[in-house]
Amino acid sequence: MSTLTERAPAETGTEIELTYRDAINAALDDAMAEDDAVLLMGEDVSAEGGVFKTNTGLVEKYGPERVRNTPICENGFLGVALGMSLVGLRPVVEFMFADFLPTAGDAIVNQLPKYRYMSGGQTAVPVTIRSISGATGRFGTQHSATGESWFMHLPGLRVVTASSAGSAYSLLRAAINDPNPVLFFEHKGLYGRKGPVRRDEIGEVGKAAVLRQGSDVTIVATLLMVERSLAAADQLAAAGIEAEVIDLRWLRPLDLPTVRTSVEKTGRLVVVEEQVHAAGWGATVISELTIGGVRWATTPRRLSLPDDLPIPYTPSLEDEVLPSIEGIVEAARASVGR
Repeated sequence: MSTLTERAPAETGTEIELTYRDAINAALDDAMAEDDAVLLMGEDVSAEGGVFKTNTGLVEKYGPERVRNTPICENGFLGVALGMSLVGLRPVVEFMFADFLPTAGDAIVNQLPKYRYMSGGQTAVPVTIRSISGATGRFGTQHSATGESWFMHLPGLRVVTASSAGSAYSLLRAAINDPNPVLFFEHKGLYGRKGPVRRDEIGEVGKAAVLRQGSDVTIVATLLMVERSLAAADQLAAAGIEAEVIDLRWLRPLDLPTVRTSVEKTGRLVVVEEQVHAAGWGATVISELTIGGVRWATTPRRLSLPDDLPIPYTPSLEDEVLPSIEGIVEAARASVGR
């Protein structure tokens, strides 16, 4: 029998060590335990704890009425989730791969983010879409996208990315609590990573996190690239360069003030994203800061995927196209000039 992640003690501030996968599971469990309106739905979400084992034990505890398998019809079951939200439920919808988000394009682009506006604010749309994203899993070009910037153009839709076990828990709880539709990106390459989790913590909507203080260069990243940026910062410190590392977390709303405060201190910026740069959040951050009058000590640098190459299946090629720790170190050193 599958078992749920063991609960932490109830005292405020108590931390437990969980994997990123178990932090997702814990957030779902706690949200469903606290609110009977929360339910989980998607393809194979109940069988054997889901494809990526993030839902272990949930169907045994909450039953098939609240942990629902759906047909392979993303636009259809996301439309059902919209209807559920309008009558008081809070559905969490799992998309097995972020690459499948376009198959629900009408629901995500035309329905979920616009419904509250079109109702004159009379309806809330508390739908959370869990999108399993990212490379390193050797899933090939149709199952390895992050897709995090694809939906930044949509007023009414929140977009959030989780880079660690702690942020996966707190941000998913924030997403489920939000009265607006939220597109929540988790990275399959992080599922086995462990970190401290506080099960009394709910993240702040629209707030980035400064994970490491530094005075020489600012590095901004999301998802798996946060981990790589922190590793790069350790190497840079050994060379006498202090990098400030920011986990952007929310792409919509975007926390430009936190990034600006850091860049005004360092004068230098490196953005690291597991996607192409064109029309992405990295391009937005650089342009908004420049338009806002930031005085750059050196030209901002960005590490991203090649603009004209899908994610390859071959492991060596997949590794080659992703921003690496060594690449981040090189970009930061070039920015600082040493």
